[in-house]
Amino acid sequence: MPHEILAAKPAIFSEEKARGRHVAPRVLFACIAGDALVILLSLAFSSWLRFGTRLAQFGTAARWINWTEYFGHAAFGALLFVLLLPHRELYDLQRILKFRHVAALILKAAVTWLLVFMAFAWLLRSDREISRIYVLVAFAVTTASLLAWRFLLYKFVSDEAVAHRLRQRILFVGWSKAAGSLARAITDDHRQPYEIAGHIPSAHDPESGHDPVFVRNLGNQENLTDVLREEEIDMVIAADMSSSDAETASLASVCEKAMVDFKVIPRGFQILLSCLRLQTVSGVPVLGISYFPLENPFNVMVKLLVDWAGGLVGLLLSAPVIGLFGLLVYLESPGPVIYRQRRVGRHGRPFWIYKIRSMRMNAEGDGKAGWTVKDDPRRLRIGGFMRRWNIDELPQFWNVLRGDMSLVGPRPERPELIDIFKEEISHYNARHNIKPGITGWAQVNGFRGDTDLNERVRCDLYYIENWSPLLDFQIMLMTLIRQKNAA
Repeated sequence: MPHEILAAKPAIFSEEKARGRHVAPRVLFACIAGDALVILLSLAFSSWLRFGTRLAQFGTAARWINWTEYFGHAAFGALLFVLLLPHRELYDLQRILKFRHVAALILKAAVTWLLVFMAFAWLLRSDREISRIYVLVAFAVTTASLLAWRFLLYKFVSDEAVAHRLRQRILFVGWSKAAGSLARAITDDHRQPYEIAGHIPSAHDPESGHDPVFVRNLGNQENLTDVLREEEIDMVIAADMSSSDAETASLASVCEKAMVDFKVIPRGFQILLSCLRLQTVSGVPVLGISYFPLENPFNVMVKLLVDWAGGLVGLLLSAPVIGLFGLLVYLESPGPVIYRQRRVGRHGRPFWIYKIRSMRMNAEGDGKAGWTVKDDPRRLRIGGFMRRWNIDELPQFWNVLRGDMSLVGPRPERPELIDIFKEEISHYNARHNIKPGITGWAQVNGFRGDTDLNERVRCDLYYIENWSPLLDFQIMLMTLIRQKNAA
């Protein structure tokens, strides 16, 4: 596009849009100021709870301390907490409309604050040691207060009148399957900080675009500058990367002069897009998949501790149930009651998975691997009941304690089946980046056993990309609820 045309048609936005562009910084400022105020008041309130109420009766020196003497500790703790929050990306506009993500980040920041504050209290201790009860009370009160404040803020900004001004308007240039998936995700999720303004065909081949019926066609690239101004576009996404480097550079130049963000959908990455990272090697940019949440050492430790605790408690509580149903299996079909089967775990490492036998002996005597089907004739009478309630899988708590499995993750499959699936199902082996689980996101969404493999893989990859402790607990809770409803 000629530079003279660009200069003659500067991007001027309407007064309403200009006011809208000021809303986001104000909301972010409200987040920062509100967080700081809530933290300071919570820590001061915690000092009163500790030393101005009956809690002062506990601890050897607590009764000799006036609660106002802890204002200095409260101020230091508040400063430390406020400094930790930005490192958790709490002030990213994309997260403000997603309370679950915000809650997970607050919990992580609170745990980090607890550990760091305790360490500082020990290193900088004076004549009077900081009360550990006070620190625990402050941790509980501050975390609860932050979650309550952020929930109220979320309810405010999720109101359509406010959310509309927070959203960025997107224009697609060109079209592709990936662009369609992105547009659908944005259109179907009101918590997204974006809205689709429309699309224009690619200048490279305007006739080849798959014209989306649910997205407006706003013309062509000849009048791109007018479209950016009239439609008040905040972001342009190049969806058709068959364009030449010169055409892409020209499009980026138009966006730069119009003060509009320019993004591209990279070729060659159909999944795990949220895990893409741009690195610079000797000044050369390199784009690739390089990070998953469960590659973070802190996240790994959290999941490992939950697995150990859950595996131990689960095995102790389920031992009588395993014994009872093992006896019932033996009475119906004499022979070993614990059945083991080869499965594939993290990084393709095989392991033995343990179950209570739910089928007759030598059910796979023909040597062929396969899934069970409805009304499987090989199944024991008690086996149907066990499978309905997942009782046959209780011995897998032992697999969790051994480190072969996790409480939550993709379900492990047999090597014979994986040899087939990895050739037929796109991205199937990406599931093996993490440990398999007793339950998972695919299972609680109804994809287990003889169901759509593509949907199962899609759910498993969503879990890998979006893992958090809260998501794990949500899946465990959904598993229990679905078991209850199945009855």
